[in-house]
Amino acid sequence: MPTPLQEISEAESGLVPGEFHKALGLFDSIMIVAGIMVGSGIFIVSAEISRQVGSAGWLLVTWIITGVLTVAGALSYGELAAMMPQAGGMYVYLREAFSPLLGFLYGWTLLTVIQTGTIAAVAIAFARFGGVAFPSISESHYLIAPIHVLPGYALSLSTAQLTAIGIILLIAAINSYGVQWGKLIQNVFTVAKLAGMVALLLLGAIAFYLHPNIFHANFAGGGWTPHNIVPIGGVSAVTAFGMFIAICVSQTGSLFSADSWHDITFVAGEVRNPKRNLPLALGIGTSLVIVLYLLCNLCYLAVLPLHSIQTAPDDRVATLVVATVLPAFGKLAMALLIMVSTFGTVNALTLAGARACYAMAQDGLFFRRAGKLNPAGVPGWALGLQCLWSLFLVLPRTYDQTTHQYGNLYSNLLDYVISAALLFYIFTVAGLFRLRYTRPDAPRPYRAWGYPWLPALYILGAATVLGVLFCYRTATTWPGLLIIASGVPVYFYLRWKSKPTPVV
Repeated sequence: MPTPLQEISEAESGLVPGEFHKALGLFDSIMIVAGIMVGSGIFIVSAEISRQVGSAGWLLVTWIITGVLTVAGALSYGELAAMMPQAGGMYVYLREAFSPLLGFLYGWTLLTVIQTGTIAAVAIAFARFGGVAFPSISESHYLIAPIHVLPGYALSLSTAQLTAIGIILLIAAINSYGVQWGKLIQNVFTVAKLAGMVALLLLGAIAFYLHPNIFHANFAGGGWTPHNIVPIGGVSAVTAFGMFIAICVSQTGSLFSADSWHDITFVAGEVRNPKRNLPLALGIGTSLVIVLYLLCNLCYLAVLPLHSIQTAPDDRVATLVVATVLPAFGKLAMALLIMVSTFGTVNALTLAGARACYAMAQDGLFFRRAGKLNPAGVPGWALGLQCLWSLFLVLPRTYDQTTHQYGNLYSNLLDYVISAALLFYIFTVAGLFRLRYTRPDAPRPYRAWGYPWLPALYILGAATVLGVLFCYRTATTWPGLLIIASGVPVYFYLRWKSKPTPVV
């Protein structure tokens, strides 16, 4: 039995048995926000965006819109995070602002696709770029060749899939030993990836100094005239309406390359002084990353003609930039940077997602054991279940019977829920207005900056993007609603099962 002095010491250090450990300070929280946002997307998606909008100027406008929406959303979430600093994040906010059902549907979608699918996708991205340094790591180097289980679907195990599985298992195991270990990995890898991005920007600055004509050519005539455009749903960006559609659709790349910034709210129970540090981490972390993203795109335009960005091999724009400036070892250097980046992102996703499962289990809406903390003060069962489902999502492959090409099931699922995730973000920010009305006297250590205009701007902008996606990306948006709807019967079953048995 601990002595009173030991109990006081444990309480002061945050190491109280059976409770979350208050191990995350402001710097740690910022590193989680920044580290989870920067994966591999910023190094790739500008190629597709440039094909959709067709000009340097509109490419930058697309990223500026992404920045405004992201920071506006983060500043709005700050009020909710300071008001309800407990594990669960958006699940808790939606539950409290609207209903337990809406909160569960978000948690259901998060667990089945959003978080676990992203973990699988980013782990595979780590493996793909690892193949640059180690050619034996490849999605076509099979240990178990594809086994077709359904028309259009197969199971396989390649060396790339095995590498991804190893990364997911390793990170889950490390995080099960305590938030201190997850924090250490996150800080080291986030600092490393941000330093790598700064190095990339320095290369762009040197290239601009030596050859400014490339940047000037990209912005000749203002840089607003579209070239080599890929039409979207029969609409081309050569007209004002077509450009509007192109910018909205392109947000699926840019907006979700800056996604998951809100995951810090899942670990609110482990943040020291959360009423202060959570809003600060959201604001500082998102602003830092958005500035770096804009500078990265300026770097691309300083080194490469727009046509080269549009036609970058495998859309690897950043790799082409480094290879252009440092042809001897640029490709390998960029691959190593993306490996560092994706490893840190998988760690942050693993760390955060398990806390959402924990919060759901606490409400009787998930496996009961997932609502328990292990001796290290982390939800070990929730980490394990999240890990297992992420591992499973690595294995299934899609198969195109026309081209005979294999894809990844998680890629399709993520495409389907992109719009669904945006819908939940809109509901969450709308919850800020609802809680101001229903709970006007609730303590609010931080009040959203720019309220009501900035949160309203986010809702308007995100709703506009969402509406365009439902009209012009029907194949990959409407199925997301079916994934959400599949959680409704699960919710009512779990509610029924969690009801106490009447005493006779």
